[in-house]
Amino acid sequence: MPEPATLALFALSAVVLVAIPGPNLIYIVTRSVDGGRRVGVASALGVEAGTLVHVAAAAAGLSALIASSALAFDLVKLAGAAYLVYLGARALLTRERAEPAPDEQQPDEPVGRAFVEGALVNVLNPKVSIFFLAFLPQFVDPGLGPATTQVLVLGALFFLIALVLDLLYVLVAGLLSGVLRRGRARRYVTGGIYLALAAFAASGSRKSA
Repeated sequence: MPEPATLALFALSAVVLVAIPGPNLIYIVTRSVDGGRRVGVASALGVEAGTLVHVAAAAAGLSALIASSALAFDLVKLAGAAYLVYLGARALLTRERAEPAPDEQQPDEPVGRAFVEGALVNVLNPKVSIFFLAFLPQFVDPGLGPATTQVLVLGALFFLIALVLDLLYVLVAGLLSGVLRRGRARRYVTGGIYLALAAFAASGSRKSA
């Protein structure tokens, strides 16, 4: 179990890292503006469920396998980019409704799909795996017990911090969604963001991840 001072330093580092806009955060904000607060919350929960997958993979050593295999890294990277292209194309090809209803009046809003999509966007990003592989061990002390246990504890703390910050972003974006969703250019903005994220996900190498 990490010491309290280590946990405090890790928590501060996690807050700083999560607050920096990245693909996951941009995805969550985009979904919040596009679908409203309920969809934004589902997206945030999905993304952070993906974070738990990465933490478990780091503890099990799977991230090390991806980091050491160029083929595995490239396959996961391209799968993630292809999925983002699919989301972007779907957003661009979806017709606008004449008068979208407020978020609370949309019982059929696909929150389950938003959760799954958020999880896939995160899980299919090998750079996140490598991030956890590089970040979490910095706070592990072999003298304090099994490294796997410490990684899981740190990962759980990171998950909670990321989820709270994500939900704050959802709250702000949700307040703006009612206005922004009425613009005809919304689907082009949403689709463009997904395609830009796809380009970002497909770019770079293992050394730049």
